[in-house]
Amino acid sequence: IPITPVLKAEIKSLKNIFKGRKKDVTEENLQARIRGMTLMALSNKLRRMVISTGNKSETAVGYATLYGDMCGGLAAISDVYKTDVYKLAHFINRDKEIIPRRTITRAPSAELRVGQKDTDSLPPYEKLDPILRLYIDEMKTKDEIVRLGHPSALVEDVIRMVDRSEFKRQQAAPGLRVSTKAFGAGRRMPIAAKF
Repeated sequence: IPITPVLKAEIKSLKNIFKGRKKDVTEENLQARIRGMTLMALSNKLRRMVISTGNKSETAVGYATLYGDMCGGLAAISDVYKTDVYKLAHFINRDKEIIPRRTITRAPSAELRVGQKDTDSLPPYEKLDPILRLYIDEMKTKDEIVRLGHPSALVEDVIRMVDRSEFKRQQAAPGLRVSTKAFGAGRRMPIAAKF
């Protein structure tokens, strides 16, 4: 279902308010929200549940759009780190191609602008996920994570992203728990905490 006509109409309706302001993540998030609105309309009409697509890495650092790709009734992979999502995809494809190869081999992207890659905003998942595992699953402090060999500035940035994104996680669909520390009841943090 093409979203371009709806996106153009929405941008036109906001034109006067946005006048004189540069394009930024706002226009990108409009796309995710229009997709979410479309999926929720199909959900209502067809009596089906939308499955939210966010994985644990994206959910941890807030790399998701509220009322966009976060919409849905169940977050099926919200407790699976991105690097593990790829391992699962390879496992599913072990005998025959079920998940299109291109989906697995191309660089991760939110696909909200031409040439966009997740690494434009995030560290590579191979560096991000180990830090997230230590901070979230093992509840290690910044200093403990740094002592384990991760760069201090990177650890600080990742922890800041995790802590600042709690408000999004508290609005997310419930997820399936597969680890020792899933978001939600397993790791509930105050939204307005001072860290």
